[in-house]
Amino acid sequence: MGTVAIVGGTLVTVIAAVFGGALVLIAIGLQVKADAVISRVTSRSLGGLAPGYAATRRGFPVYTALLATIGTALFGLGLDAWTSFGVWLFLAAVVIFALLSVVAIIGEVRTYRALKR
Repeated sequence: MGTVAIVGGTLVTVIAAVFGGALVLIAIGLQVKADAVISRVTSRSLGGLAPGYAATRRGFPVYTALLATIGTALFGLGLDAWTSFGVWLFLAAVVIFALLSVVAIIGEVRTYRALKR
């Protein structure tokens, strides 16, 4: 009972919920400072790789939303220990993550094709 219950159950779910919540807050912070992040980070070339979809006004929110859905999924898993709403939150986050992944892939392909060669 004692240590096993704490380590195997409640502590892990609390850590998942806290870490998930932190990821959501980080995503919000990145979106608030989008101009600075785009100009200082995502618009820079990575060696031979040109800046991609994340360096655009349309792409950056997609990537911050992807980060937020990962956080939401973790938060839902952590919340599941106390309420069944956590499962639904997790499932919704997974579905939204999949849809946003498709949007990001399409955006990356379009951005790559638009590069001048």
